[in-house]
Amino acid sequence: MGPYVAGVLVPLVVTILLQNRRSRKKRGLPADVGGEPGYAIRNSRFNAPVETAWDGITTLAELFEYSCKKHYHKKLLGTRKLLSREMEVSADGRSFEKLHLGDYEWLSYGQAFEIVCNFSSGLALLGHQREERLAIFADTCEEWLMALQSCFRRNVTVVTIYASLGEEALCYSLNQTEVTTVICGQKELKKLVDISGQLDTVKRVICIDNEIPSSAIVAAGSNWVLKTFSEVETLGRGNPVDPDLPLAADIAVIMYTSGSTGLPKGVMMTHRNVLATASAVLTIVPGLGSKDVYLAYLPLAHILELAAETIVPGIGGSIGYGSPLTLTDTSNKIKKGTKGDASALSPTVMAAVPAILDRVRDGVRKKVDAAGGLSKKLFDLAYSRRLSAINGNWLGAWGLERHFWNLLVFKKVQAILGGRIRFILSGGAPLSGDTQRFINICLGAPIGQGYGLTETCAGGTFSDYDDTSVGRVGPPLPCSYIKLIDWAEGGYLTSDSPMPRGEIVIGGPNVTVGYFKNEEKTKEVYKVDDRGMSWFYTGDVGQFHADGCLEIIDRKKDIVKLQHGEYVSLGKVEAALIVSPYVDNIMLHADPFHSYCVAIVVAAQAAVEDWARKHGINFGDFQELCQKEETIKEVYASLVKAAKGVRLEKFEIPAKIKLLSEAWTPESGLVTAALKLKRDVIKKAFSQELAQLYSS
Repeated sequence: MGPYVAGVLVPLVVTILLQNRRSRKKRGLPADVGGEPGYAIRNSRFNAPVETAWDGITTLAELFEYSCKKHYHKKLLGTRKLLSREMEVSADGRSFEKLHLGDYEWLSYGQAFEIVCNFSSGLALLGHQREERLAIFADTCEEWLMALQSCFRRNVTVVTIYASLGEEALCYSLNQTEVTTVICGQKELKKLVDISGQLDTVKRVICIDNEIPSSAIVAAGSNWVLKTFSEVETLGRGNPVDPDLPLAADIAVIMYTSGSTGLPKGVMMTHRNVLATASAVLTIVPGLGSKDVYLAYLPLAHILELAAETIVPGIGGSIGYGSPLTLTDTSNKIKKGTKGDASALSPTVMAAVPAILDRVRDGVRKKVDAAGGLSKKLFDLAYSRRLSAINGNWLGAWGLERHFWNLLVFKKVQAILGGRIRFILSGGAPLSGDTQRFINICLGAPIGQGYGLTETCAGGTFSDYDDTSVGRVGPPLPCSYIKLIDWAEGGYLTSDSPMPRGEIVIGGPNVTVGYFKNEEKTKEVYKVDDRGMSWFYTGDVGQFHADGCLEIIDRKKDIVKLQHGEYVSLGKVEAALIVSPYVDNIMLHADPFHSYCVAIVVAAQAAVEDWARKHGINFGDFQELCQKEETIKEVYASLVKAAKGVRLEKFEIPAKIKLLSEAWTPESGLVTAALKLKRDVIKKAFSQELAQLYSS
């Protein structure tokens, strides 16, 4: 055999062997469980569900105190100093606030624990009793986490509420839980003042910001005791009160879901529940330790972020706070010339929702396409070489060639998130294969894609760091069992071939207690089997691959039967179509009285405007461009292309679309804080447009 032949055959043989080894690896194994019959899988590395990764620790209060004493002098919480605010006026006359932010200023573990103990004492001295509930209604910040831990030291149940929640849902959440103390920011304080007459039980309001607007002081009058965070902390510092620590079964948090349908539901989480998820994630993320720096910017009112900020102190890591609007050097609120949060912090790990990662991908591609020429050719070559390697081809870019492309091409992309990212946790919604590959290659970091719900403390499944496949969400977390049960009406059975399919049911110590004051709904979706194991019925439909990894393939509630009897899965189709470069967001609508679907599409401004300029299409503003017939045709053609790429049926492809220019944000009320569609709200807001699509 000549050297040239060997040079070709040897890599091919090695590639085949590696692929076979990877395909044979069992990541999940069959499990013997109780409850409703089904097909159950556990994590292959653990025979029984993990409850705690820290010996002798059973509550979140114990974990925080243990970590603070162990890492007393190490940095824990970092926040950037606001140097100035400026208003910039765009070409179309709109004003935008821009922030000039300084470096991160840090609290050590010891300093943070002292503040937590002082604030906890201050709460007691203000008159907040153990049996009373306290709500945190604020954006993610270091005071949020310290307030949470302060409550845990008094065994006070915390009600978490999204800062973007509307007035009706806000009133409902506070009144249903009979909250007596609210901790909020200045922005949220204004909302509370506006609805003060509708709040039944609130007695005390604590503002995180040091300055309370005079209008709020006047409005509070004699109804509320109004204090700042620092005032409460000072009060407790001078008059310490002994802690009243919780037990594992005590309710730590009542977390209100963001309400994608109707009013939000309050999910009751015990200390045991949250600790189980945190412990499980700790066992599967490689090398987590005290050198890690975590960038916190997602809502702490979301279980994904709350779990992450439980784990990081538990390993002795550091948390730097930011926001989605100041995340990168080019974020909307960052003043030109000012570093974004990621550049200033240089994190090693971060959590993200797919929408954030999609924006990173789209932003990079936009810059690459705009540069053109040699830069674009080099990027495309580097990307294709690395993609070949990730897909298992030994002839792709490995070893020295990989480092070469990282230095020459991808280093600039990695700098967007600080240049040190080594692991990203993605959750909250399905991550497209295209984005997953893009992040893997350009950031040079694995993505752990998780599947879980608020009701399971974000616990469910989590992809292994060495699993480069796309479209799957991994094997069960070590704290969970995943069981598929037959859903005959939808045509999904555990006896299906080649893979068992069915509704996904999650069991384990991470499964929460139920919904607050909603016994009917709790009984509907929560079950306890004869062995004492709690199970949550998700309503999602999945299938297990041979290696024990789960794939989400449908959702029971999103299925609509068309006029001629075909079933359309709205979520599945939306996930397929949103990969179009012209689409920022999309809602598919199906009606049982029609034989076809329609869609409301939010256009991706940069991509659509770039297309228009290249084709010589004149337009005054983006709204005008989205109304042009040729724009609608181009976007629709891209949707059809995306649909055919994943082999959607003809009846699943929207026959007509309405193109919108305004983005859907949590502030608009059309999506949740986790950027999930509020389908009923969107249908109501665009009822005329939907009617026109069906009538035209």
